[in-house]
This record gives sequence, C-alpha cells and structure tokens, in this order.
Amino acid sequence: MDHYGLIGNPVSHSLSEKYFTDKFTLGNIDARFERFLLKDIHALPQILDAYPSLQGLSVTSPFKESVISYCDSLDTIASRVRAVNTLAISRNEGKSFVEGYNTDVHGFAAAMLHVLGARRPDALILGSGGAARAVAYALSRLGIRYVVISRNAREGVIQYSDIDSALVRSHKLIINATPLGMVKYIDEAPNIPYHFLGSEHILYDLIYNPTETPFLLRGKERKALTVNGMMMLQVQAEKAWKIWTA
Repeated sequence: MDHYGLIGNPVSHSLSEKYFTDKFTLGNIDARFERFLLKDIHALPQILDAYPSLQGLSVTSPFKESVISYCDSLDTIASRVRAVNTLAISRNEGKSFVEGYNTDVHGFAAAMLHVLGARRPDALILGSGGAARAVAYALSRLGIRYVVISRNAREGVIQYSDIDSALVRSHKLIINATPLGMVKYIDEAPNIPYHFLGSEHILYDLIYNPTETPFLLRGKERKALTVNGMMMLQVQAEKAWKIWTA
C-alpha cells in the first residue's frame, strides 16, 4: 500500500486527509493518507525513516519555506517562489530523494480565473510568507498588478498602517494569505479598513476551513463578493496527485 500525508502545524483544520481518502475509496486505489503534526521541520527525516512506503507529502503552514532545506531538488515554480507545498518522495538503496514542488500557484491561478473571468483588477495581498509569494507569482502570470501588505515594511512591502481609502478603493481584489481566521486564530481577521469596502470588491481567502472567516464575513457585511480557498485546495491537490503518480 502506498502512503501519502500532510505535514504542518496545525493540521487539524486540513481537509486533505478526507479529500484523498474519499478519492482512494471511490477510485479503488490501494493507498492511505494521514496528517502529521510536526513540532518543527527538523522532524521530517524521522517521518521519512518511519514510513518507508511514503510516496508524497503535502506541506502546509508554517513549513512551506523551511522545508526547502530538506529538498534534493525543486521544480521551476518552487525555485522561483521559494516556497514548497508538495513533496514527491523516491528511494534508492534505502536513501530518500525528496523533490519539492509548488502546486499552490496552479490552484490559486485556477481559482482566480474562475472568479474573475476576463477582469484583471489590481490586488492587495495580505501577508508575505510562502503562501503570499505563491499568490504573487500567480497574479503576475495573470497580468494582475498587486501590492503586498505585511506587519513590517521592507522593499516591495508596505505595512497595514499604510492602507488608506485610496489604496482600498483602487484595489478591488483583496487576498488573505495569512493564517488569521484559521484554528487558533479563528476569531481574528487582517487589520484593514473594512469600512472602505463596497460591492465592487472581491475578497478571497486562502483558508477553506472554516468556510467563512472573519475576513470574509466583514467583506460580506460591506456587500463585497467573498470566496474561500476550497477550489484552490481541490485544484492543487489534483496537481499534487499527478506529480505523485507520474
């Protein structure tokens, strides 16, 4: 039996286990998928040693960047984004060979095309971690201009305190690429001036569990179109499956 899984911290919110378990059952595939809660990324080699039938892993927060140091190779997108959310694992003479991929870009781009159609509004990306970099890369490929917002300003990134009425009103697409709204941050939302939002705005949250985060609920109160990350999850998962079974 082939073995697949998810590494992260937390992992309790993830629907990946159910998604792949259902896929295996419906497709009569002899495989299993489980979640691995890691204290830190240094525990990854122990997982690889303990599960010699492990063929692939999905990677979630907060390890999408730090896992790169355990990859023997990176695909082009992962190398450019400097974030990995999919690992393909092979073995030779008992040694593991780990290939790092980024399927978040593919999943997010597909979701954007579904939501936007032919529109290409300027965007605000909330967050600057690995997920945010995948979002930025996908937006660039779609021809969408963006501004990155983070707690600390640096080159190419502005602070939340810099968000004003003009910025919100000129950027109709706002993307939450932070963990705010998920699990231990379930009651929190990015600190943006929601009162400047209107029906012309689109709020997209990479989080899919819960289906409506405080970020999306506040957008809905302002009549904005709100979309969660479920489609992105499904598309990137199928992309990962193709990588694992290539």
